[in-house]
Amino acid sequence: MNTNEHESDLDQVVRMIIGAAYTVSNTLGCGFLEKIYERAIIIELGELGLRVEPQPKYPVFYKGRNIGTYAADMVVDGSILVELKCVDSFADEHIAQCLNYLRASKLKLALLINFQKPKVEWKRLIL
Repeated sequence: MNTNEHESDLDQVVRMIIGAAYTVSNTLGCGFLEKIYERAIIIELGELGLRVEPQPKYPVFYKGRNIGTYAADMVVDGSILVELKCVDSFADEHIAQCLNYLRASKLKLALLINFQKPKVEWKRLIL
């Protein structure tokens, strides 16, 4: 698979994830805890035929030593990290958290999705 085909495949998966987020939001509305949306979107993504790894753990190294682990909300199809929030608005620390998850996981693409408002908000982050 060449680079353009891989990017096209990733774009398709991104669209499916965002669509699933809108479906979950339209069905549940806003106001639930993050864990509720996480469980719902895992179901929705599974129904779309996507592989979802919930709460994957990644080691964090400092000077070659493992100093702990980081757990993201989920990784979809082994290539897209998805971090869910229920906040008034995205803050710099949410973006930094996703970028750190990407570094720890060695993945290149993350979606940060916010379910706090009536309309889903999302950001695409690339490392």
